[in-house]
Amino acid sequence: MNASDARRDLYALVKRANDDGVTTLIHRGSKQEARVLLAPLDRFPAARKAGAFPSWVLSAAQKDFGTLIGRAAGGQPQVLRRNSTPVAVLLPADGPISSTPSDTAAHAAATAGGAVTSQPTPSRDAGRRLATLGDALGDVITPGSAPGLSFGLAALDAATGGLHPGRLVLVAAPPQVGGSLIGLAAARHTALALNHRVLYAASGPNRADITRRIIAAEAGGDYARLKTGTLTPHEQEVVQRLRNAPLLIDDGSDLTAEAIAETVPVAGELALVVVDRLQRARNPRLPMSGEHLPAASQVLRELARTQHVPVLAVVDTDDPAIVNLLDADVILTLTAHPDGETNVTVAERDLGVIGSARLRPDLAHARFLDTTVTAHATTAAAGTRAVSDTFPDTVGNDTDRELAAAALPFTSGAFQGLPAEATHLLAALRTALAAGNIKDLDELHVSLRALAAAGLRLPEHTEGRRLAAALHAYNVPAPASTPAPTPAAALAPASAVDAQVAQDNDEAERDDDDGLVPGDEEDEPEGAVFPALRILKDSVTRSKMHPIPVIRKDDRDGGPWPLISEDMDGEPRWVHPDVTSTRVAHERNGKRVRRDQLDVPASFGDGLMCLIDRNGSFPSACSAVPLSPNRLLHTGPLEAFDKSKAGIYLIEIPAWTRTDMPHPLGRLIERPDEQGRVWVTTPHLKQLERLYRDGHLAEQVVIHDSWTGKINESLFKPFYEAARAARTDLIKVGGEPYKNYKTRLSIALRLLWPKRPDSRSPFWRPDWRMSMVAEASVRHWTVAFKAVQAGNRLIALRNVDAAIFWVPDETAPDTYRIGTGFGEVKAKFIRPGTFIPEGDD
Repeated sequence: MNASDARRDLYALVKRANDDGVTTLIHRGSKQEARVLLAPLDRFPAARKAGAFPSWVLSAAQKDFGTLIGRAAGGQPQVLRRNSTPVAVLLPADGPISSTPSDTAAHAAATAGGAVTSQPTPSRDAGRRLATLGDALGDVITPGSAPGLSFGLAALDAATGGLHPGRLVLVAAPPQVGGSLIGLAAARHTALALNHRVLYAASGPNRADITRRIIAAEAGGDYARLKTGTLTPHEQEVVQRLRNAPLLIDDGSDLTAEAIAETVPVAGELALVVVDRLQRARNPRLPMSGEHLPAASQVLRELARTQHVPVLAVVDTDDPAIVNLLDADVILTLTAHPDGETNVTVAERDLGVIGSARLRPDLAHARFLDTTVTAHATTAAAGTRAVSDTFPDTVGNDTDRELAAAALPFTSGAFQGLPAEATHLLAALRTALAAGNIKDLDELHVSLRALAAAGLRLPEHTEGRRLAAALHAYNVPAPASTPAPTPAAALAPASAVDAQVAQDNDEAERDDDDGLVPGDEEDEPEGAVFPALRILKDSVTRSKMHPIPVIRKDDRDGGPWPLISEDMDGEPRWVHPDVTSTRVAHERNGKRVRRDQLDVPASFGDGLMCLIDRNGSFPSACSAVPLSPNRLLHTGPLEAFDKSKAGIYLIEIPAWTRTDMPHPLGRLIERPDEQGRVWVTTPHLKQLERLYRDGHLAEQVVIHDSWTGKINESLFKPFYEAARAARTDLIKVGGEPYKNYKTRLSIALRLLWPKRPDSRSPFWRPDWRMSMVAEASVRHWTVAFKAVQAGNRLIALRNVDAAIFWVPDETAPDTYRIGTGFGEVKAKFIRPGTFIPEGDD
């Protein structure tokens, strides 16, 4: 590895050395004139001796890494430290060590070029503290010994056992769910109720925000009103009581994990450290953001251990791919529940999910409150039925919930024996149920039934047998017929109907989820009706820009890749504010499914609903997708959009005042960061630029950060042309050939961003996939907007291919071309009060 890459990945390399004993060869210069080994301490035990060799905290080592390589290559070992603890060492790769202390192991290292092959022998000098099991038992079972600090919330204390010294606790919550308020509750209780010293490190909110939240929570005052500086007499009394509270706030914009670690030892006897917050999206002003999160988390975890203090950190995402990288001891994942309460799932690093709690958000007063529901802990390995009680019974059915509960010991990591793809699928089921996400649950059903039918060989123990029984129940065929719903049931609220019916999954090219199974990444056999994957690979290969179709696994945890999410599709999923949408029960082919019913107000006049269904939205978008075939480079804030570049951009959500059209960014606007910003791909940025130029947006888009590369819009065009030609022929044939064609199209495009870690897809480019989906979404929105500008009334815009207009007669808006080809649409007309059909209904 060259020195530049090693400098960038230093924290990860040190972690591998310290945790896994991995040695990395690092060289400097094109001719590798300086070569060193970044090695674990077991390879050079003398490095553990304080003062024996030059030593550097990791932040300083990263800054002067080139100098350290030169010194180490010259024979002088350089010890790397986390705070005061040595964790790794730089050794010469080729020459001898020029200066060592009089230590047997060090002498052996010097004569062997820095290598010590035997295991180190513990010595009295090492100073390790050893305890017998009896000593440890005494510490654990003695009444009143070392109780955990309270969160200030009884339900959370019952589920977690409180905050214990030496542990890093991570609160994972998306924006606007209230993750920061958990940290604030613990800080308030520790400092105000217990009068213990607390350090509140605020990377994001400033000290004024923190202070107002504390006043609002303690006095029950209106947080929004406090921003005006107006206090009631009661609030003024509370302020006087707070003046001497032992709560220290550090809100510097350059706050780093290393700075926090250096502050803690000199801040007095701290009982708690709160870090609010680690930010998922990279922000140049906030060091604890973006690709720096794993390194920051390691520093905070080491801080907890060395200073024997609980560290409670908040991260503004619940994305498991990011949260798991942070390697916390305990993870509290917050999920907003449809009933208005907040569910907190408690997981330990080695055990998986161990409990849960329900809290009542009181955001007007910047706090959470306990509910009347008692929090309950669950053991991941216990396999008890109680686990299923953590899921709301208004989402899914008993079979779903039992399968999710039976899967917990395996998805949590407490038990092994499942293929990776099965574990991923079952974890997705648990997430959908816990979040009350009906759409995701519906989309998982087909894949889950396929998994149940696959006949997995499961371990022969209680947990394995329970999961086998749950999968068997999931695979039981549905009855041939089901009594039709009564009129009352047909108009029941969505929450009641959802518990009774499971929406079928039509073959659809708009599926967000991976939806792939092992074998999909293989080329189609010779003679296949439409070898979509081979055509897509050929389309990329023939480009003269030498595309990079696969980003190396080692690079996926840094740079722009953690910033890319499925939300960037920008799908509208919009219903006109004057129209009422209800989910109703419907029977199709003997199965109970759900469909939307739209009730239009009388003010719209007489008319019909015109259903527009775009043909092949995704493959059609492939005709011109603006993307970068090569690596994305960090180009930071931009004064203006550079048309020669493509990639991802962090922008402020522009104001959109029209009520007859959804926001141009669709569902993207639902997940902003604390500054009201979102990451978008090039298609959406170009769309916003056009809307500003045409006078539909009041202000030009501000780009706060960016990762870009040279633009190309024709990378997928050969694939588009082949797919269009094949569709023209196969749609006439219909039947299995046409169905197989659609399936292979969908698989090929999903393989651009496979989600299974063990997938052998020829692609791994999330930016390509999301740019393609965003392009489809932009085209869908743009044509609907043209229809509205022409005087048509849009009442719903769904996914990337469905629009519904209110029309006076059976005439579709003339901005659409009726036909069966790409870019054309099918139109269907239904009367008011009728449910909206989907697929082949």
